[in-house]
Amino acid sequence: MEHSVGQVARFAGVTVRTLHHYDDIGLLAPGGRSRAGHRRYDDADLDRLQQILFYRELGFPLDEIAALLDDPDADPKESLRRRHVLLSDRIAALQRMAAAVGTAMEARRMGINLTPEEKFEVFGDKDPERHAREAERRWGHTGTYAESQRRAARYTKEDWQRMREEVASWGERYDALMAAGEPATGERASDLAEEHRLHITTWFYDCTPQIHRGLGEMYVADPQFKAFYDSMRPGLAEHLRDAINANADRREQPDARLRGWGAPPP
Repeated sequence: MEHSVGQVARFAGVTVRTLHHYDDIGLLAPGGRSRAGHRRYDDADLDRLQQILFYRELGFPLDEIAALLDDPDADPKESLRRRHVLLSDRIAALQRMAAAVGTAMEARRMGINLTPEEKFEVFGDKDPERHAREAERRWGHTGTYAESQRRAARYTKEDWQRMREEVASWGERYDALMAAGEPATGERASDLAEEHRLHITTWFYDCTPQIHRGLGEMYVADPQFKAFYDSMRPGLAEHLRDAINANADRREQPDARLRGWGAPPP
């Protein structure tokens, strides 16, 4: 049975122009012509077209397809093996690209509008998205979370670097406090706990003493947050939790005095 170029194009899901091109380069010459000179394709032509489209789907160039189909010495298995290696490499590259895009989307969603290079420069090997996912799970429905996202979306690389410097300074001083044996209920620990609370208020949202209590409990209960604080000094997460509770007790009293500023975000 013979078919017109239009019919074959519909069968194969290609354009008439593509079939014309295949004919022009000698890749798929129709087996016959109508009296008017129009291309007519027989069953053998359709079989060849099916093979062409198979190799095209795998990414073979047209000249290599022609060699595979017309050269009796060509080894289709070896060509497929080479193409398999190339496709595997391409899949791995696309997976890396997809992961990078996913990371960028996550960073945008949590409000960190930095390039991957800037994010590494600011955060190093500490991935902010890990904490962001937990924060969204716990507070994504709240107004404080929305306010945190709104503010973070405005911050530049320099803003994030300044925050990191404040975190580092606070961590060094809290480490020194623990090394000196200061109790979590003491005044110095309370001052640093208040500094922690006001830093969150300055950069992210209004962190009330009650909210701060909840954060302190999370720093101990959640493995990721506990690891973050204990990386500054082993046991810091629990010490800070107790200092936050003691500070909140003081500030919930009518004659409590405000003191301190700045501190690391949760």
